[in-house]
Amino acid sequence: MALSDLLYPDNPKRRQELIHLHQELLDCMSTNFRATNELAGVLNEHLGCTITHIQMRESSTVKENCDIIIQAMSEIQHQVQKIDSDMKEKLEPVLYQKLYDIKEPELEKIAIAHKVFSIVLGEVTSTAGMVVIKLLGSNLITLTVSKLVSLLAQIGASVLGGISITILGLGIEMILHAILGAVERNQLLAAVRSYEKHLAEFKAASEKYQRAIHEVTSLVRHKVQ
Repeated sequence: MALSDLLYPDNPKRRQELIHLHQELLDCMSTNFRATNELAGVLNEHLGCTITHIQMRESSTVKENCDIIIQAMSEIQHQVQKIDSDMKEKLEPVLYQKLYDIKEPELEKIAIAHKVFSIVLGEVTSTAGMVVIKLLGSNLITLTVSKLVSLLAQIGASVLGGISITILGLGIEMILHAILGAVERNQLLAAVRSYEKHLAEFKAASEKYQRAIHEVTSLVRHKVQ
């Protein structure tokens, strides 16, 4: 079947829509890569973690890049869960509960966390306690990361997953061919709408994820200054 048979010939707007959606997806993924590396840097520097920084692979597909960031986010989740376990193990139950009590003074919770990490790591930065409380007390791990990981997995498993992230340099026809692939004419509209739905959810979750990370990193920068 000719490529033109897969498109609505009188609807050039649909062509531009597909290209725009694809570029938005790549821009959003790129920002998430940078934000994830920022958070990994903070955890490595202040909490003794060894999370590897990640990079988008231009020669790989959308799915392969989704898998890269999912792995990094999963490692961050694991590290924060380990931090929580350390706190629970080292603290009396009453003190541990204080860490999650919104009525408790922030400075007291920071002091508790800092003391525990001083024991665990032997030597910690002055910012370590603040980072711990910010991570444990926010929904960064329990909600934000989990939601984004789920959406990344959905995108990777969809028709979008097999598209190369460098395809934008190959021209409009190649982009359309890659996006549509074997999608039949009567499925085109559904495919585009699915793309729009995935992207809208992904962008919203990404913005929450990036804001949460900014809260942590800006806290660290402010402390250093």
